[in-house]
Amino acid sequence: MRYAAVTLLASAILVFAIEWIFRGDLSGTIAFFAQPFKPGWTTVILFTLILIGLDAVLGRIYQGLMVVAPLTLTLAFVGHQKSLYLGDPLYPTDFLYARQIFELMPLLVRERPLTGVAMGIGIVCGLALIVYVWRQWRRRIWIMSYKGRIARLVLTLPLLAFFFSLMDYATFSWTRDRLQIIPMMWDQKENYASNGFALAFALNVPMAHVTAPKDYSEKAIAAIRKPDVAASLPDEKPDIIIVMSESFWDPTKLPGVSITPDPIANVRKLQSGEVFSPEFGGMTANVEFEALTGFTNAFLPAGSIPYQQYVRAPVPTMATFLRSEGYETRAIHPGTNWFWNRTPVYAAFGFDEFKSEENLAYMKKRGPLASDESMTDEIIREADATDDPFFFFAVSLQNHGPYEPNRYGNATHSVNAPTSQWARDSLQSYAEGAADAGTSLQRLIDWASKRERPTVIAFFGDHLPPLGPVYVETGFLKDNVAPRKESPQNMLLHRSTPLVVWSNRTGPVEKIGAVSPSFLPLHVFKAAGITHPYYTGFLSDLHERFDVIDRNLLLSDTGKATPDWSRQKELDPAVRDYRYLQYDMMFGKHHGAPSFFPETVDKLVAHTS
Repeated sequence: MRYAAVTLLASAILVFAIEWIFRGDLSGTIAFFAQPFKPGWTTVILFTLILIGLDAVLGRIYQGLMVVAPLTLTLAFVGHQKSLYLGDPLYPTDFLYARQIFELMPLLVRERPLTGVAMGIGIVCGLALIVYVWRQWRRRIWIMSYKGRIARLVLTLPLLAFFFSLMDYATFSWTRDRLQIIPMMWDQKENYASNGFALAFALNVPMAHVTAPKDYSEKAIAAIRKPDVAASLPDEKPDIIIVMSESFWDPTKLPGVSITPDPIANVRKLQSGEVFSPEFGGMTANVEFEALTGFTNAFLPAGSIPYQQYVRAPVPTMATFLRSEGYETRAIHPGTNWFWNRTPVYAAFGFDEFKSEENLAYMKKRGPLASDESMTDEIIREADATDDPFFFFAVSLQNHGPYEPNRYGNATHSVNAPTSQWARDSLQSYAEGAADAGTSLQRLIDWASKRERPTVIAFFGDHLPPLGPVYVETGFLKDNVAPRKESPQNMLLHRSTPLVVWSNRTGPVEKIGAVSPSFLPLHVFKAAGITHPYYTGFLSDLHERFDVIDRNLLLSDTGKATPDWSRQKELDPAVRDYRYLQYDMMFGKHHGAPSFFPETVDKLVAHTS
């Protein structure tokens, strides 16, 4: 009992020290532990189990503390320094990109030389102290009996295994929910603040490494058929505007629901097809990732968020190519610039500038958030003020959930639905926002129709809205969210959002069908008369085989569905080559750059992980 009590006390002191070092704020650390059922105390129990288990493995009591304490305190210190200088907490993926860690050190030494010197002295002294204490400890602390070691392992290992099984935040966990461990992967700063350094770090571990596909090599990349397409643009370079509209969807698809007037009438008359979203009700950044890069989340670990975990160096995108051709490339989002880690990601994606809440002129609100009308005003204003050809990628904010009843005081739509009053009022709020998005698109179309310069506009919803009970009460879904795996017909119903691709020279593109966001660059460039080895070459060839490439579904242009394709021993050759090329450009040696992304040659740094 005395051993357990001392280990528990040591764990509490250690976890408190970790949080204090990472946060750099004593009052904030005390507040973190102030409530008994918050993640701080769960972390203490976890550390106690780890220390007891390590003692059993090493054979001496309290020996595990000599391993865990220096390691975790060092990680906490590095995490604090990273958050100070790079504005981001420490992720497991940072150790796959050690260059980022090393880049932090000169910055630290230059701007805080005393801290740098203290770090150097601290590292040397710390290592010497650890070695000394370790040797003294082993001489003076009694050796556990084999029976005692086995008993400790029998106690701790199952509990630790159960606990670590809770770290898959992509699936719901009743136990994790009761422990108030709430993964906030869309906002890593809040994730670390709410769950604590240790638990937040652990929640990010599942995405720490992306393994190379089987048989990936320079030879495998060289064997990919090179499309007979070179990079070219029309003599008069077209301006391109892509609007990803927050949660834009057709709510009239809900069973038994009628909305008057039609909330998406403006979009419906222009509609070119649908986007098959890889997400439902959230995770906007994952849809952005596909739409801008032409790559897919299907080849990344389940539950991962590329914007947070993997974009640590330049990644080729539409913006990268257009910028190399003299375009002004600009991202616009009326929300905060830290959300989804957009500031560094957009820079890595080749955007010249990111206009966000922090540097945009005041945008009037519609409901609680910046209106679509204001964002459209900003797009038009910036376009009119730009002499060079431009590529704008805009992400709206107004129709972000939750959709509380009576969100807008001047509602113009009425909803008839076999639901509770709350659900009808919530759906009315959503319908008002969807109608505003369609009205803003029509304004953009009307403006572009009068321009002399060729202009291409693409508009699509990133995912279905998080309407929760509305889906259940109307019978659209059994639960508040759609399952990841269901029949192809239901996946199409539950994941497809309207898509418009329009040109002021030729009007709306027709009959695109339902496509993954990764095919958006192909359709936008085709409408603009632009060719590119990857975006209109490789993706065009791939699109002849498949319309949808999702983690759990392949859908061919003929409607043939292949569920659970990723579990097959042999992939379709087109999908295999797609996976090779994506890995090569995101994590590999960029062997395919000269053939598929010539604009990036000598501008990207190959990963060494």
